[in-house]
Amino acid sequence: MSETKPSVLFVCVHNAGRSQMAAAFLTHLGADRVQVRSAGSAPASTVNPAVVEAMRESGIDISAEAPKVLTTEAVLASDVVITMGCGDACPYFPGKRYLDWQLDDPAGQGVAAVRPIRDEIEQRVRGLLASLGIEPAA
Repeated sequence: MSETKPSVLFVCVHNAGRSQMAAAFLTHLGADRVQVRSAGSAPASTVNPAVVEAMRESGIDISAEAPKVLTTEAVLASDVVITMGCGDACPYFPGKRYLDWQLDDPAGQGVAAVRPIRDEIEQRVRGLLASLGIEPAA
């Protein structure tokens, strides 16, 4: 881990749903104790509106977020890389901690279908914080 604070990168194909929710939860619950990035191997043009609404219901506003392209630099700068269905498009570098979270894809789903995905991501992020030795913010 980096000397100051751990750095986590969330990666999915479009960076419009799962990785955006995970990054938002880690930013929110990790406060300023974790550096958070998210990216996609083939980013969409906008974040999924149902994802924005589901996160708003949790008290987190991601309406200003935009999908970002996955770069080698982002992977190299991260201590932990969490993939969510990007398969072989996710680069691998020795020395990084990799986790693969198998989650349903919220693409094309309404907010009702996104809620359980959101809730599972929140629980996984809380577990990630515990593994990093960081107490979640209230």
